Amino acid sequence: MDVHETIRTRYAVRDFRPDPLPEETIAKILEAGRLAPSQRNRQQWHFVVVRDRETLKTIGELSPSGGFIAGAPMAVAVVMRGAKMAQVDAARAIENMILAGWAEGAGTCWVGGIERDRVKALLDIPEDAELITILPFGYPAKLSLQGKKDRKPLSEVAHRERFGVPYP
Repeated sequence: MDVHETIRTRYAVRDFRPDPLPEETIAKILEAGRLAPSQRNRQQWHFVVVRDRETLKTIGELSPSGGFIAGAPMAVAVVMRGAKMAQVDAARAIENMILAGWAEGAGTCWVGGIERDRVKALLDIPEDAELITILPFGYPAKLSLQGKKDRKPLSEVAHRERFGVPYP
């Protein structure tokens, strides 16, 4: 899928079909994260792939805004270790993974509300590492939202030369 088409049609998926993702798709998602740019090329991310149904269920229970993780066939815990710009570098890798997954037909949703310490213990993530998010991946149960984004016009968010001068 063309990158612009991927961006235009992608939406947050919280309802998944039970079909497992093929290993090749998972590898493409992880590779996309690995290839993301990072501050000073430090690449301080780690990706924990979770496919065990009971573990996914427990993570869903430990995620007040992400109970739907329990219904995903797979999830990726994004972990940063020793990074000064952990949120920024992780976001770069995460968006790459989200877009790569969508290009393969798999959707996800960035989960913000997570009982991080308990999920870290569950996944044996070291104490000095930061759990950024859990990305549940799977094939969307419904494609009815595809390409239907409610976004502000470019003239409201882009500026020319100075803030307040609309682009174009």
